[in-house]
Amino acid sequence: MASWILHIVLVLMFVFISYCQAKRDKVLYCSACRAIVDELNYSISQVDPKKTINVGSFRLNPDGTMSDKKVPLARSETHLSELLESVCQKMNDYALYVDPDTQEKRYRRFAPRSNDRSEFPDFKNFQFDGMESSSKLVFACETLAEELEDDIISVLSQDGENVHDHLCSNISGYCTHSGRTNEEL
Repeated sequence: MASWILHIVLVLMFVFISYCQAKRDKVLYCSACRAIVDELNYSISQVDPKKTINVGSFRLNPDGTMSDKKVPLARSETHLSELLESVCQKMNDYALYVDPDTQEKRYRRFAPRSNDRSEFPDFKNFQFDGMESSSKLVFACETLAEELEDDIISVLSQDGENVHDHLCSNISGYCTHSGRTNEEL
């Protein structure tokens, strides 16, 4: 008799814990996903296209040759893994942005890159809430980078179109194809 009571208590605790878990902020996670793609694409674009890396097996074949091949460094799995390890540190350059026309909220980069000569964004539409806001984005970035690491590397290793949509909408489900979150529709 005591065992079935224990089972019921465990089931009820599991249901209660599942119900009480915090729901992920779609704006935060959609923005983090899009920022990861932006930052990785920028880092990839900064690599010399002539640089290559040897990939494949470094074991000798029976005839004494090795079966390896050279691939471009920029989109190699090794390079993308290295970039992914440090991408979340760049989230401190993002802040919550409220579009003045649509009132749509999303995190956007406010700090220009070192070689970016474009104009500064209009800071009056950014909400700088101190370290708490950027630490939320860093946490969301780290969570997504860990959960989607294989998918991110797979998608970015191919030089394809609509990487934001494919990764952030189709795979993660946090964004829609327009870049807005599923909650905003």
